[in-house]
Amino acid sequence: MAGRFSPRPTRTTVRGGQVVVPAVGVPRQAVAPGRVRMWKPDGALDLGLVLGPLRRGPGDPTFRATPDGSVWRASRTPAGPGTLRVRAYGAEVRGEAWGPGAEWLLEQLPELLGAADDPSQFVPRHRVVAAARHRRPGLRLTRTGLVLESLIPSVLEQKVTADEAYRAWRLLVRGFGERAPGPAGVSQRPMWVMPAPRTWALIPSWEWHKAGVDDKRASTILRAVRVAARLEQAVGMAAEAARARLEVVPGIGPWTSAETVQRSHGAADAVTVGDLHLPGIVGWALAGDRHADDEVMLRLLEPYAGQRHRAARLILLSGNTPARRAPKMPRGDISRW
Repeated sequence: MAGRFSPRPTRTTVRGGQVVVPAVGVPRQAVAPGRVRMWKPDGALDLGLVLGPLRRGPGDPTFRATPDGSVWRASRTPAGPGTLRVRAYGAEVRGEAWGPGAEWLLEQLPELLGAADDPSQFVPRHRVVAAARHRRPGLRLTRTGLVLESLIPSVLEQKVTADEAYRAWRLLVRGFGERAPGPAGVSQRPMWVMPAPRTWALIPSWEWHKAGVDDKRASTILRAVRVAARLEQAVGMAAEAARARLEVVPGIGPWTSAETVQRSHGAADAVTVGDLHLPGIVGWALAGDRHADDEVMLRLLEPYAGQRHRAARLILLSGNTPARRAPKMPRGDISRW
């Protein structure tokens, strides 16, 4: 019976980019028709694993997995706001999109679902990594082609708990974004498109404070949106060159740039350094060292040069983590100060 069922998600596997997409079984509800594209991947594809890293918490207003097996995303594309619904139909994937950005989203659909990624280049060097890869053959690295969409929530996640960052993203998108085009924007729980760069720049200081965002992170986002066009151009660069451009903006360092290009570029080698938990998780999984630092982590990941981010994701998805020995990082809320 082993291997027949997907492992139950844990906090660590969710961080590795796992989203549970409910099994198909609920009839599709009538919705206004959108533009449609069918696409057939050249191998196994798990929508929850591929698109999971794009969700910023269970209440993300820009991302939703529904009981009919669909994944919905609301994005601000170069052509304007758009909503994309993706669902697997046998060996094919059906994309349906609404709004001014619909055509752009459908054109980007294959890369969003990992068409530019080549999992065959990855060779497991450790048993835990090999086992995680075997259990999840549908893992591919997404490439959104959108920089700010990944950069802004990554800045919000700097130096705070995930819950604090997810709350800030949720409040700011709902408060200053716009309703998602199509049926997602008129449902009982409407989805939202994140604010445009100019709108981010006009958010009053007290609204950042109410969302629990300190001045340092808010200032970093304001500096980034002032050069939004230059940052979006980084999509056409190699991942390392894109990271260098992002890090020119004060407040954006290696942690934030890696978290961004992992999603915007599908960067298979952009391992996250400067993280509070990842070195210990990698150290524990590969060497039994729960106290590993960035230097040790990078040394352990050397056999995966060129694929270090994929290796780290598989380790996170394995759920093989050291037992907690200290209280969780306390959740702060500067909006109460």
